[in-house]
Amino acid sequence: MSATEKRQEAMELVGKAYQHHMKGEVDKAIELYNRSLETFPTPEAFTFRGWAKSNRLDFESAIADCHRAIDLDPEFGNPYNDIGAYYLELGLPEDSVPWLRMALKAKRYESYCFPHFNLGRVFEGMGKLEQALDHYRKALEENPSYGAATKAIERVKARLQAEKTATSGGGL
Repeated sequence: MSATEKRQEAMELVGKAYQHHMKGEVDKAIELYNRSLETFPTPEAFTFRGWAKSNRLDFESAIADCHRAIDLDPEFGNPYNDIGAYYLELGLPEDSVPWLRMALKAKRYESYCFPHFNLGRVFEGMGKLEQALDHYRKALEENPSYGAATKAIERVKARLQAEKTATSGGGL
């Protein structure tokens, strides 16, 4: 079997794993991601297996899988965003920022809304509301149907308005 055929078979297994993953069948998904990686290692299989592992709260292993994905294809954006998201989950927002910025620079990425949204989360958590709002808006520009970004924009706008009211003497 040629390398092209092996890669195609591996990606078919990634597709099947993803379907199980979306149904919440994480063990079956990991099993299929593993089979895909045995067939032909791809950045997609490593990244998605890492995501499945993160569903089990195994962030260390998930981050390691993302690094393997980056080693195979530094232009693939998903693992950069995922590492950033895992650092956020671990309570390390400052560590997430460089990874999220790299995701925004990746040439092969279809979901730039996610690193923008995650950067919004970082800045909102730091109290840098204008920067958070900027990233949430960019996330919504990238994906106009991204409901979480819409809610985040509304939440941050309300916080900014409350701060403005409090500082202008309009409060109690």
